[in-house]
Amino acid sequence: MSDLVYAWLGDTPVPYHQGWDLQKRLHERRVADEVADTVLLLEHEPVYTAGKRTGKWDRPMSDPGAPVVDIDRGGKITWHGPGQLTVYPIVRLSDPIDVIAYVRMLEEAILRTIAEYGLTGRRVEGRTGVWLDADPERGLAERKIAAIGCRIARGVGMHGLAVNCNNDMSWFDRIVPCGISDAGVTSLTAELGRDVTVADARPLMERHLADVFGAKEYGHIDGAGLLAGPVTARG
Repeated sequence: MSDLVYAWLGDTPVPYHQGWDLQKRLHERRVADEVADTVLLLEHEPVYTAGKRTGKWDRPMSDPGAPVVDIDRGGKITWHGPGQLTVYPIVRLSDPIDVIAYVRMLEEAILRTIAEYGLTGRRVEGRTGVWLDADPERGLAERKIAAIGCRIARGVGMHGLAVNCNNDMSWFDRIVPCGISDAGVTSLTAELGRDVTVADARPLMERHLADVFGAKEYGHIDGAGLLAGPVTARG
């Protein structure tokens, strides 16, 4: 059996509640040790997800053009949709549980992934996710290229991270992304000036996540099958 199993949920964007329901079912099975550590990778249909710390003024002030879903992860509001690589690790954390260390692991996987494209990301004190420095010569403020929002329940993680690849960035104009009003949001495509798809970034993310999780080997299962039927993620 593989130490870690990846499940790509298919080339059709997944409705948010369908993906969330799968997370919850898989989480229950992982808590019971009935499945291996499994990472769901997908693109969502356009959706805004509001974490527990989302304030009134962080939310869309007018018709956002996509559902706003209140969910049980930490953090504030963000957007998911086509062109964004969304990653949900349903993995058991080591005892004692260290949530900050876990978030740092996710950040490290993102940092290594975008470095493959020649981008130098960094962490920002007090702010999760991965950031690019301000670039005054290009008229760019400090900007976020990937978001992180997690929940740990009974020792197993849910939710996860999202890397902007070639998504429509105008969706972020309708909210205060992650509750941060003094910085921007960007994507791999915007930074590189060429199209970088989810399909391009996915194998890089898989490799680097496996490294930071300490998996000696990893496998793949049919993610579309998981959406359609019982969870049997054993790899």
